[in-house]
Order: sequence, then structure tokens, then C-alpha cells
Amino acid sequence: MTKRISKTNYYLNIAQECTLRGTCLRRSYGAVIVKNDEIISTGYTGSPRGRLNCCDHGQCLREELNIPSGQRYEICRSVHAEMNACIHAGRKDMLGATMYLCGVVKKTGKIFAETIPCELCKRVIINSGIDTVIIRRNEKEYEKYRVAKWAEEEPQ
Repeated sequence: MTKRISKTNYYLNIAQECTLRGTCLRRSYGAVIVKNDEIISTGYTGSPRGRLNCCDHGQCLREELNIPSGQRYEICRSVHAEMNACIHAGRKDMLGATMYLCGVVKKTGKIFAETIPCELCKRVIINSGIDTVIIRRNEKEYEKYRVAKWAEEEPQ
């Protein structure tokens, strides 16, 4: 008998596949929103429609300015994967859904184990009605976050 992967790793694999469309030169993220075992939406990191991507420019301004991870997102050209997935879904479809998220370091192609939505993405996820976010830490391990807990926290 063939051993099947878990549903969680199945959806995380799809999120990881979405990273391949990402256009950021630092890290690429993929997000999948699932409700009742149905994919509602996917998203990846990339510039707004009609604008050039960092990969088209061949440069990352945040990297050139040595801006640390998690800071000064307003300088970035990209829309985050989490936001793109939420933008492409209706709120009524996201109520009670789960978001699966994976990040990959572009230079190495390895999973970025420290992935966590930024404060702005957390706000979008909270308002979307998503219940749980599951983040890939490596090929088999992941971490679950309850969005209601994020809503109770004050950003730092």
C-alpha cells in the first residue's frame, strides 16, 4: 500500500510550487487559501500588475540598501503572497479558511524556516476572515497559527 502525504503537506507543497512564480530577488513566497478541502485562491510575491518586477530590473533596492528582513517594506516593489491570495478571493469564501504559506530563499532555493507574515499581511489576513495560517518550516515540519490570537496582539 502506498503511503500518502498529509493534506497539510499537500497544500504546503502547492504553496511551495507557487514560490516558483515569485519575482522577488531575495525571497519568494507562495500562499494557498483552502476552505472545505477546496483551493479558494493562490498568491505569490510579485509587483503590481503592469509594473516591472525586481527580476525584470535585475536589482533589489532593499538588498542594495542593506535593509534587514522585516523592515522598510514600503521600499519593496512587490505585493506579498499573502496579500495577493487574499486579493484574489472573496471574503465570504475566506471566512473560516486556512492559509498555507511557504517561503524560499532565492539564492539557495532552500525553504526559509523563519517565514512569518509581516504586520501588514497579518492585518489583511485578520480582516479576510481566515481562521488558521500554516507555515512550512522544512519539507515535513510546519507551524500552525490561530489568526484570532494575532487579532488580540498589539503590533510592536
